[in-house]
Formats: sequence, structure tokens, C-alpha cells
Amino acid sequence: MIYTFKSRATADVIMRQSNAEQMLAIIGKEATPQGVITVAQMPAAITALNRAIEVHEDAEALRAKEPSLRVEVEGDSVRLRDRAAPFIELLRQSAAVGMEVLWGV
Repeated sequence: MIYTFKSRATADVIMRQSNAEQMLAIIGKEATPQGVITVAQMPAAITALNRAIEVHEDAEALRAKEPSLRVEVEGDSVRLRDRAAPFIELLRQSAAVGMEVLWGV
């Protein structure tokens, strides 16, 4: 299944289900077939995504430094920073012009 995040402020962001659900979980949204991120929710969502990126990168660095440690890093080989970047930019641009973000499957 594919999720499409839409805003009148910028181009759509399209993600596979697992990736979209990860982003929604990070920002505290339920992964429903349709939803909205209001302008008021965007600053907290961006902060949550940036914090998740920091935690993910800290875990990756620890795993690289100490390979014998079992440090779980959620996701596949694509770094969270790279995967989240288009979504964060969508939120930033939408917030800048006061437009909500809608999603649907």
C-alpha cells in the first residue's frame, strides 16, 4: 500500500506503507487510511522527526563503534534522515504558508 501526503504548498510526498507508518508514529499520529496534520501540529511534528533522527544516528554510531553490542536500529538500509527529509520539507513549507497536510492511501 502507498501513502500520499498532500499539501497545497508543495509537491506530494509518496511513501510505502511501512515508511509512512513509521513517520506517522514518530509524530504521534495514528496510521489511518486518511488523516490531517494541522498547521498547529507541524512544529511539534518537525521536532519529533528531528529528535528521532538524532536517536537513530546515535544508535548507528554506537553500533559502528562497538560492533559486539546489540544495538537495535529500526528500519532498512536507508537512513532515517534521508527517508524523513522530504516529509520534513513538506511540513516546513506547509507551515510557512499556513496550509495543512492531508494523507491518504
